[in-house]
Amino acid sequence: MSLHETAKSTTSAAVSLGRGLNLKSPVLLASGTVSYGEELSQLCDLSKIGGLVTKAISLEPRIGNSPQRIAETPSGVLNAIGLANVGLERFIAEKVPFLRQLNTAVIVNIAGRSIDDYCKVVSKLDDVEGLNGYEINLSCPNVKDECMIMGVSREATFEIVSELRKITARHLMIKLTPNVTSISSIAMAAEEAGADSVSLINTVVGMAINYKTRRPLLKNITGGLSGPAIKPIALAKVWEVYNAVKIPVVGMGGIAGFEDAMEFFLAGSQAIQIGTMNFVYPDIGEKVSTAIEEFFSAPEALPFSKYCGSLITG
Repeated sequence: MSLHETAKSTTSAAVSLGRGLNLKSPVLLASGTVSYGEELSQLCDLSKIGGLVTKAISLEPRIGNSPQRIAETPSGVLNAIGLANVGLERFIAEKVPFLRQLNTAVIVNIAGRSIDDYCKVVSKLDDVEGLNGYEINLSCPNVKDECMIMGVSREATFEIVSELRKITARHLMIKLTPNVTSISSIAMAAEEAGADSVSLINTVVGMAINYKTRRPLLKNITGGLSGPAIKPIALAKVWEVYNAVKIPVVGMGGIAGFEDAMEFFLAGSQAIQIGTMNFVYPDIGEKVSTAIEEFFSAPEALPFSKYCGSLITG
């Protein structure tokens, strides 16, 4: 049994997302912003956070999209990385040994070109000790003709979650895109198919142009917008999904500090993920976790479980 599997906590903000995913803190670090945790562990005490979501893993290694694939925008970042990663075999051989040592939950983000790809990755990882669950990436907006197609279809979402549920008894968290007509409909399909939680939102499709060169800043032309600029969108989507499903909601999108995290809890998040701001403040997860713990430890504070989703609407 790995260290993080024994790290169940009785702290005031501890949370269980179901099916064995017990977090000492409701703060997770989002996929794509912390790689596999090795470099960040030198700058942040990862034992203080609830968990780490790895960079997306696919069946085969991927080099991703061609540069330029990152561009700063006002209050945000556009990226078109294209799910570059080391692939399943190297992940197991080179990254899992480090992840097993962490005194926090480890959730593996998984991407694929087809349902069969997702199933093969989960099936292989299910034999690997030291992992607490999977975040199924059905919503990457900068990889053409792949996971984004599944994430915008209620039927495709139901099918892939149903197939994965047959394969694993581990926690299944489904990552949702805001780039749909009805995100709550997709969330309900995931719940009906056996998902244990949903995480949202993934990035918003965006674009930036250099008017002097008359060219887009990204080689891919469009990319995924993240950072504080998308927080109002994320809050609205979290609130919508919270009122549509019974499974836990993990909120993300523009969280830059303690106050932002508290807004997401009020909107219905039982846990949150911090993404883009890890690039600005590598220890932000630790600091937000500490601030949340102090807030809910106060004698006059509502219990954490009663605070989440307690937004007063009038």
